[in-house]
Amino acid sequence: QVQLVESGGGLVQPGSSLRLSCAVSGLTSDYHAIGWFRQAPWRAREGISCINLSDDSTYYKDSVKGRFTISRDNARNMVYLQMSSLKLEDTALYYCAAGSPPDGSSWLWGTGFRSWGQGTQVTVSS
Repeated sequence: QVQLVESGGGLVQPGSSLRLSCAVSGLTSDYHAIGWFRQAPWRAREGISCINLSDDSTYYKDSVKGRFTISRDNARNMVYLQMSSLKLEDTALYYCAAGSPPDGSSWLWGTGFRSWGQGTQVTVSS
């Protein structure tokens, strides 16, 4: 059974940095990617970043390019999301998910992700 547990969220000021962690266990060979998603109150869930488990290629939502970096540590079964220059609009519940998204940009909507963590709250406030 695939399990994903997020941690690292918190309350930070605009311009700050934060690193989210996702502990992954139980992955099987039919899982090809790990993604980070977020959902703010009264807004739809959106994809933030995704990493391909075969070749470590990475993908980002346009609004976080240059500010967020996804990475993984295979030895520790961890996936990270390093966030910098945080903005008020980055406030959301952040989730990691595992699955096999199709090629293209549909991963942004969570297509192909079938195992999800419980989320960690990130609040950016002055």
